[in-house]
Amino acid sequence: MAKVNVSLDAELVVEVMVLAGAGSPQDAVEAVVRDYIARGHRTEARTELRDQGLREVDAKPQEPQG
Repeated sequence: MAKVNVSLDAELVVEVMVLAGAGSPQDAVEAVVRDYIARGHRTEARTELRDQGLREVDAKPQEPQG
C-alpha cells in the first residue's frame, strides 16, 4: 500500500494521541482516520436502508382517495 506523509500541528497530534490512547503519532492518526472511515460506512448503511424503505413505500400503488 502506498504511504503518504502529512505535516500536522504538534499540539493536535498530542491531543489525538491522548484521546486515541496510542503511543505513537502514526498509530494515533491512523486510528482516527480508520474510525472516521468506518463511521462513514455505518452512516451510509443506515441511510441506505432508510432510503430503500422509502422507495418501497413510494413504489406501492396507492388506493384512490374517495
